[in-house]
Amino acid sequence: MKDAATRDAYGQALVEMGDDPRIVVLDAGVSDSSRSKKFGDKFPERFFNMGIAEADMVCTAAGLATTGKIPFATGFACFLLGRTMDQILVSVAYSNTNVKLVGTHTGLAVGEDGPTAQMIVDIAYTRAIPNMIVVQPADWVETMQATRALAEYNGPAYFRLGRPKVKGIFDSSYKFEIGKGRVVKKGSDLVIFATGIMVQESLTAMEMLEKDGLNVTLVNISTLKPIDRDIIIEMASSHKAVITAEDHNYIGGLGDAVGEVLLEAQISKPFKRIAVKDHFAETGTGPELFEKYGLSANHIAKAVRDSLK
Repeated sequence: MKDAATRDAYGQALVEMGDDPRIVVLDAGVSDSSRSKKFGDKFPERFFNMGIAEADMVCTAAGLATTGKIPFATGFACFLLGRTMDQILVSVAYSNTNVKLVGTHTGLAVGEDGPTAQMIVDIAYTRAIPNMIVVQPADWVETMQATRALAEYNGPAYFRLGRPKVKGIFDSSYKFEIGKGRVVKKGSDLVIFATGIMVQESLTAMEMLEKDGLNVTLVNISTLKPIDRDIIIEMASSHKAVITAEDHNYIGGLGDAVGEVLLEAQISKPFKRIAVKDHFAETGTGPELFEKYGLSANHIAKAVRDSLK
């Protein structure tokens, strides 16, 4: 296990995969922050700093993909998606090109970067795009494995990464697989489906709840699309209530994805969503914003207690 930001693991994974001549990395002028610079320093002939030109970067990545390359187009999520939706829809998704879109600095966790940089709608954007898969790892180990898995996957993908350091959750025995959720901790009373940094936040909440004698199951949903229907149905059916936890707007994210599965499977359980409540936040530290806007471990613990009353 290793405590580190998922963006750090991404940079390291790129370097380790760099001996494959098909791997190319593009960055929109933020390579130091996104950690793609690590690849550029070692493999400069396959690294392209496109500057503040995200639309050009996406189209260039699509062109490289048509030649057999495996491009990772990297940038801050707010700009990578906010400035390029037409290019993503046409040149990547509709054309079904093998482009990996890597958005870093996501959610309220970026804190001091302010509300215009706190990307809270990217999962909603990308989940709705045909041909696009959506992956958000929870820690260093999962990010390393997921980066390699996306390189092996043939097709468009959105890879959601964060800025802050997160606790190590998985050890070397962990095996990431696209489209599969993973039980992090097994309980009996209620199940939490969490993604990204909210896996760590949920574990903290569970430590608090254990003092109250509440036994909770935590499931890591690292693939938002295609979502693991089987594990959602199995866990929801065997627990008294369901909670989802995500650093994203509550519209279009993990909560909606899980809710869609439960609705189609006709499973009726008490259901709460820990997420941003459809408003912009403000500038502040990540922990401060999590507490104020309802994403912290305290809020998760309260939702569990309320659900089990």
